Amino acid sequence: MVQGRNIYKAVSRAVVVCLAFAIIACTPQPEPTEPQVSVQLWSVKDEVKRDFEGTLTVLADMGFDGVEFAGDFGDYQQNPEGLKTFLAGLGLQVSGAHIPFEVLDDEHFAATVAFYQAIGCDTLIVPYDARAFDAQQVTNVVADLNRLAAKLAPMGMQIGYHNHEKEFDSFEQTTFWDYIATHTDENVVLQQDVGWTTYAGKDPVEYVKRYPGRTLTTHYKVKLPDEVQGKQPLIGQDTIDWSSLIEANMTVGGTQWLVVEQEEYPNGLKPLEAVKISKQGLETYLEARK
Repeated sequence: MVQGRNIYKAVSRAVVVCLAFAIIACTPQPEPTEPQVSVQLWSVKDEVKRDFEGTLTVLADMGFDGVEFAGDFGDYQQNPEGLKTFLAGLGLQVSGAHIPFEVLDDEHFAATVAFYQAIGCDTLIVPYDARAFDAQQVTNVVADLNRLAAKLAPMGMQIGYHNHEKEFDSFEQTTFWDYIATHTDENVVLQQDVGWTTYAGKDPVEYVKRYPGRTLTTHYKVKLPDEVQGKQPLIGQDTIDWSSLIEANMTVGGTQWLVVEQEEYPNGLKPLEAVKISKQGLETYLEARK
């Protein structure tokens, strides 16, 4: 009888393992991608404010394929068609835009969507919301993201959310970020900021793989953990395994854009200088794949 029970348990375990592999095999995997390289304009926010056209011209000359907006459009605030023409003249696309939930409320939704559609932007990312790491309010963030995902889908647009370190605090036997990921529609973009992920003590590569096809746009930024010494907050001079991250983005994440972001400027570097160094660091890893 004991032997029978042991056989039953062994068979049951085998069935569970087979079912698990079957589920993985049946889970749709995204097609491999060749993401383009963009820059988050917050990296050079003061320069953008002083000289919008001149700053974007410099970024285009660095070889960026696109820009991600952060609310400053220079003299084009009321002229999205003119902005699109200007960007096209520089060979720049719009990889996305960081916007708060407030500009997508019922009062502002139509005007906001019309502006971003006019400049060729189809990905709107909420960059920060304190409710996202509040145990009493994170469900409201999930509800807002799901509602907006459904509302934007018929227009060919997507909503997404961008992490900081607090989203990796513990919540319900996991993290706030995992809760958001598992409770939002698959059409909601998980814009991982790999700098903040690393700073929070998590592995950005593992998080791309955890949610296949959800990392359509990724912030390539360095935010060194406090205990790290002898490194710089510049791509290629830090601790992140960029080669493995690029591989994950291209093969699992469904990633369309690698977005360079620079929020620290070591050794007296000016923001544009630091952005250029990180861009060159990223290009080294991309070239190594060819």
